[in-house]
Amino acid sequence: MGLSESGFGSRFWSLVGVTFLGFLGIGAVLPELAPYVKHDLGGSDQTVGWVIGTFSFVALGSRFFCGPLSDRRGRKVTFLTGLLSCSLAGLAYLLPLQLTGAFLGRVLQGFGEACLYTGAAAWAVEVAGVQRSAQALGYVSSAIWGGISAGPALGHSLGTFGRAAAFQAITALIGFAVVTLVKEDFQPAAHHAKRSWFPASLVPPGLAIGFVNVHYPVIAGFLILHLAQHGGSGRAAFSVYALVILFSRFFLGGLPDRLNPAITFYSGLFAMAAGLVTLAAGPRPMIAIAAAALLGFGFSFPWSSVASTVLRRTPETQHGSVIGLLSAFYDLFVGVSSLAAGVVSDHFGYSSAFLMGASALLAAAVAGRFVFTASNTAPVASDEEQYYEPVLR
Repeated sequence: MGLSESGFGSRFWSLVGVTFLGFLGIGAVLPELAPYVKHDLGGSDQTVGWVIGTFSFVALGSRFFCGPLSDRRGRKVTFLTGLLSCSLAGLAYLLPLQLTGAFLGRVLQGFGEACLYTGAAAWAVEVAGVQRSAQALGYVSSAIWGGISAGPALGHSLGTFGRAAAFQAITALIGFAVVTLVKEDFQPAAHHAKRSWFPASLVPPGLAIGFVNVHYPVIAGFLILHLAQHGGSGRAAFSVYALVILFSRFFLGGLPDRLNPAITFYSGLFAMAAGLVTLAAGPRPMIAIAAAALLGFGFSFPWSSVASTVLRRTPETQHGSVIGLLSAFYDLFVGVSSLAAGVVSDHFGYSSAFLMGASALLAAAVAGRFVFTASNTAPVASDEEQYYEPVLR
């Protein structure tokens, strides 16, 4: 008999636990991948960049597939597809295919991550109830951050890339077995209304999410390098940044459900801007760590504030597509801003990259104005009532 409780019961926590397990495996492989490609396979630095970057391109393209898959075939099918692909990615790394195996593994992992997250997020919102969607998404995000944070240390402790790859394959298979026991209530719509493959109404929320995440490549790529010139607190600051996001999304993720989500969105932007500007100034270690904590705290709210607002006025049978498309904005902006941060840092110094991230929040604030308007806050009609209406009308 499968797990079937609704709300924040055993079924919901099973989904969150499997999400953690899936991203734990992904995190275990990632830090060992570059040394493996360069030293064991004899790849160049450029090859390392292409192998690692393949994931982002594949994940971005896969968002346009896994969302409709979730809405038409079910959240469970999408979740299982993602877990199976992640497991096959681990096995691909172990095949004697040299660089081909590394590229194949990254392709499977990018596709798997897209399906895993879309299936997990849409299913978690469905089980918890759309009125608690922000809290549900907060728990799912906590599982992701927890897995990505713990995975690298675990992968390093395993000693070799091969063991880390095997660990990813095994954890994804364990998750696959657990998900097969979870009962799914979702029923696809009997008819599918004709609609644009990319509704224009998703552009403002997508831009808001995208501009919020411009700062992430700056933090991931340059925080340690920047703070090395100002007391060397970069690693501690990054750890605090990640931990604050993890705990804030877990314990405070439901705030956009209880407050006006516009309040949590703009409060989050304000805290992020204050943290980024302070970090750009190159502060002393204790101030830098506090600024990183403030940045992480602010970053905990914009995604759930925007996504929960959009999901509440979207039919349940389109939740997977919406989550997939909003996630595509994340992939696109993180990829582009990674390149931009490198160029800006090279020409104007590390501080300028942090100010670039802060400036992007102004654009996010403008985009948010079109998300949190009074005329668009009412819940959407049922699928039957709005069958011939456009998405997010």
